Amino acid sequence: MAPPNNPVNSILNRLRSSSLDQCFDLCKGKFSVKGCPLLHDVPSNVSFRPFSLVCNETESDAPFPLVQRVKALSHKGGFLGFNTDEPSDSVLNSLGRFADRNFLSIFRFKTWWSTQWVGTSGSDLQMETQWVVLDVPEIKSYVIIIPIIEGGFRSALRPGNDGHVMIFAESGSSHVKSCCFSSIAYVHVSENPFNLMKEAFSAIRVHLNTFKLLEEKSLPSMVDKFGWCTWDAFYLTVEPAGVWQGVKEFADAGVSLRFVIIDDGWQSINNDGDDPNEDAKNLVLGGEQMTARLHRFEECDKFRKYKGGSFLGSNALSFNPQKPRMLITKAIEIEHAVKARDKALQSGATDVSEFETKIKKLKQELDDMFEGEGSGLPNGNCESFDCKGDDFGLKAFTRDLRTEFKGLDDIWVWHALCGAWGGVRPGATHLDCKVVPCNVSPGLEGTMPDLAVDKIVEGGIGLVHPSQADDFFDSMHSHLSESGVTGVKVDVIHTLEYVSEEYGGRVNLAKAYYNGLSSSLSKNFKGTGIISSMQQCNDFFFLGTKQISMGRVGDDFWFQDPNGDPNGVFWLQGVHMIHCAYNSLWMGQIIQPDWDMFQSDHVCAKYHAGSRAICGGPVYLSDSLGCHNFDLIKKLVYPDGTIPKCQRFALPTRDCLFVNPLFDNKSLLKLWNFNKYGGVIGAFNCQGAGWDGKVRRIIGYPQCYKPVTGSVHITDIEWDQCMEAAAMGEAEEYVVYLDQAESLLPLTPKSNPIQVTIQSSSFEIFSFVPVKNLGPIAKFAPIGVTGMFNSGGTIQELDYNETGAAAARLKIKGSGNFLAYSNVAPKTCYLNGTEVAPEWSADGKLKLDLPWTEEANGISDVVFVF
Repeated sequence: MAPPNNPVNSILNRLRSSSLDQCFDLCKGKFSVKGCPLLHDVPSNVSFRPFSLVCNETESDAPFPLVQRVKALSHKGGFLGFNTDEPSDSVLNSLGRFADRNFLSIFRFKTWWSTQWVGTSGSDLQMETQWVVLDVPEIKSYVIIIPIIEGGFRSALRPGNDGHVMIFAESGSSHVKSCCFSSIAYVHVSENPFNLMKEAFSAIRVHLNTFKLLEEKSLPSMVDKFGWCTWDAFYLTVEPAGVWQGVKEFADAGVSLRFVIIDDGWQSINNDGDDPNEDAKNLVLGGEQMTARLHRFEECDKFRKYKGGSFLGSNALSFNPQKPRMLITKAIEIEHAVKARDKALQSGATDVSEFETKIKKLKQELDDMFEGEGSGLPNGNCESFDCKGDDFGLKAFTRDLRTEFKGLDDIWVWHALCGAWGGVRPGATHLDCKVVPCNVSPGLEGTMPDLAVDKIVEGGIGLVHPSQADDFFDSMHSHLSESGVTGVKVDVIHTLEYVSEEYGGRVNLAKAYYNGLSSSLSKNFKGTGIISSMQQCNDFFFLGTKQISMGRVGDDFWFQDPNGDPNGVFWLQGVHMIHCAYNSLWMGQIIQPDWDMFQSDHVCAKYHAGSRAICGGPVYLSDSLGCHNFDLIKKLVYPDGTIPKCQRFALPTRDCLFVNPLFDNKSLLKLWNFNKYGGVIGAFNCQGAGWDGKVRRIIGYPQCYKPVTGSVHITDIEWDQCMEAAAMGEAEEYVVYLDQAESLLPLTPKSNPIQVTIQSSSFEIFSFVPVKNLGPIAKFAPIGVTGMFNSGGTIQELDYNETGAAAARLKIKGSGNFLAYSNVAPKTCYLNGTEVAPEWSADGKLKLDLPWTEEANGISDVVFVF
């Protein structure tokens, strides 16, 4: 089962909290917590009911310990509701107002992506706010308001005038209406902001009974491994030869890929006007496929034509690794030419024949490149020759990959929740399917303009009837499973809300689809073989995560600004980290946060690598062919393709919760996490960009893109959030290793904070390790292999002998320089049973060079005797 971020001081008593005083009170237009006014001018149609009066926990399928935990804390939470005069499918109502109170919130800035926002008034909230945490220093506590699901409605918060917090409830169908809501939002209070998140979402889980927490689920096997995704390397041009070449480049460099994700481009798709039995031809860039639909559940001809053994042995087919880049470059030329033509038309030009001629010429050049740069596989479609059976197609390709690359555990593929971006083509399969026009919710009017939304709205979605959702997903997944595919990246998830009018509303449609998806995952991919993506909305988390245990917590990795800001190549990377860090606060209660891929040769690759090293999730890249920084990769990944992963998922430190690390000109993003034998803080300078609600875009703030000074202290780590780490938080002495500065410092809990200045798009990782007293003199603390960003993660086992000869016994994974702190030189040192001479200096640095021994999986046994 997945390890939750469990607080040590979990409630042990199992008494019903009805005997405890309720923390919240609504009286005469004032909503208070422990006697402290929180919301003023609450409308008379708003109600509050304690958790114990609303939730019947006996109806929940939650594990007994979870139910008991929620019951014991139920006096700390309750539900807000409201009534209106007329039933409607969308209702807007005030919950009251607040001002001059710091808040942290998460809002949807696109249909599928959410991010952080802070302010001091209800009017500072953004549209489609998923939750808001209010700082209540008067009682040294925090309160969270979470809009949730009730009946056929989902809800979100939005700003009102004069500090009012508005709640917007919608069903997504004119056939589903209501005027009475008794539990449309959940409120909870806690003295600890991290306990607050866990307690609140645990209560909602027991109440709704429509999703499961991370602690209840198993994780995909890839969570602690290294992989490669094909998207940025190929876009839609992905083909077997290119995938093979990419995997081979990592293997040739001594880095074993443990998983590969074949992203968009492998499916059988075409457009409504195309021959219904043929694949769309010569697609390259993202956007070109967004109105296309799935016409067959099996792979497209590029993969169907693959013949087993094509890349094995001395007669292996050759592949030009420059081919993808050449195709992408030409497609970008076409895209620019089309934009130039459209700009001319918008400016009033009547003759654009010159533009049309250029576009036609470029398209012909692209077609010629596809013909001239073949894959070495048979020409024509699969109907013209026999490419069926085990010796052809995806099944043969995955078998050959595993034959050649022994460490490759998982091969996953991409698909959209509805099949392809445009869904399934009506009449192309055995399923009942029709093209449904898209209706974008009024709540999304304040979100960022998005090409994907425009394209989907333009073409509508070929929606398989929800009654056949089980058959739909099984039809896709059973073929993949039989073909050697072990999991799926399910993307474009939050399109269901666009097409729910005729299907009982967005809640009922989502339930049908997510239940079908969950059933198929259990049958075909061991129940865990999925990454969810483009899913960052409360509908998904409250309705779609009974089975799903891992998902993206950030927007896509953008190697440059698609809107043309040349500095975006830098500032977009900090924005990505903010998405991931703050979304993990809530998403991490339900799924394992996935920080997405990046490219190792990007100008900010090291910056990304530092965050991935301590994020607590998988590490994977989207490098183009021949474009790798293996020196950097080897600071993240062991030769066997495993990673020195932190024990939990990274979260912002407490002093980062109510600040703006993107454009306040002064705040660092600090992340805390645990290793097995120490704690870690990552300090990142993300200043330089952020959301602008007026233009509805994330833009650069160049005046903020500069060095930032901040402080780091041992108490920034929330030691009590992990049972195994709690004792480490009570140590009297520590040493801290600064990864980038390569310095080792002693400190105590009473020491002054460490002052640090971080350059733009840069970082520092602080590894804190408790000092152990060994005998009357010796003091020892292991840091780990310093050649890895997360040095503390390299220590697999640690045991101290305090009787007789004082000694420290360690199992350490990795090669190169192992560093420890020791105030005295050890008397003896053994490496894998052989006595060796480590290097010790008077400043306490104890060093030992470790080998990588394949037979021992890279693990060295080390003993220091004092």
